[in-house]
Amino acid sequence: MTYIDELRDVIRRLHDAEATHVESVPVKETFQGQTVWEGVVEVFSLKDHPTAHRVYAWSHDTDIPGNPRRHVTVLHIPPVISPLLAVRAAIVQEFKSREPEEA
Repeated sequence: MTYIDELRDVIRRLHDAEATHVESVPVKETFQGQTVWEGVVEVFSLKDHPTAHRVYAWSHDTDIPGNPRRHVTVLHIPPVISPLLAVRAAIVQEFKSREPEEA
């Protein structure tokens, strides 16, 4: 199974839609002069999805035993309208999920 096929399967499972690979886009996100994320975002078109016609997807290694790879998918729904904005949204979501909840 290729990397694109793997992402397509994840998209099908998470979003219940068929995906067709459109392009691979290199993205480098920086904050205060430091690179916070660099990689390739795969862009897919979606068939029969109720709210989005595209999805952005990638994966990265983790330090979690038993789950060494994490797949990320972000639907093309404004304000997320590009691979770069998908990466930014994923970074914000990951940061929020790590914050301790207020009582």
